[in-house]
Amino acid sequence: MVDEPRWVSASTLDAGTLDYASREWLLDTGSLTQRLQEKSAGAFRVQRLSQRWGVPHLSERQLLQLPLRQHALIREVVLLCHEQPWIYARSVLPVASLTGSLRQLRKLQNQSLGALIFQQPNLERGEFEVCLLAPQSDYIHPHYRQEQGAWARRSRFALAGKSLMVSEVFLQAFQP
Repeated sequence: MVDEPRWVSASTLDAGTLDYASREWLLDTGSLTQRLQEKSAGAFRVQRLSQRWGVPHLSERQLLQLPLRQHALIREVVLLCHEQPWIYARSVLPVASLTGSLRQLRKLQNQSLGALIFQQPNLERGEFEVCLLAPQSDYIHPHYRQEQGAWARRSRFALAGKSLMVSEVFLQAFQP
């Protein structure tokens, strides 16, 4: 059982909690993928770590308003810039959201979810929730756990009335 992060509304972050550059990245509402591609001058790639059907964590089910035992497609990736792991991302895509035009999200492989959803004209992004993960947090894929804490954010997206959640952890190799 994963020790879930304690997510809080991003509005609770005060200016002294986080330096300006990190705060700017953490709370940017645009496409993180696009921003990383620009920052790395194109030396960017997505590496899928896992993709499986499973029951999301309690707080993820609550955010997405899913029933207790509802399965979802859970996808874990690492975003690499200059072959350095900058971001660990976890996406939860409910079964009901993977129909119609969003059916393609089942087969992303090493493609960026963000690159696809930010192209959608009817995309709505909910408010950010943030947390400072503890060192060695088991929320992060085992290959990318680290000795120091890491800032993370998550938000709920709606595409044509269908919901999904994306969380992103800024790993120690990331430099704003």
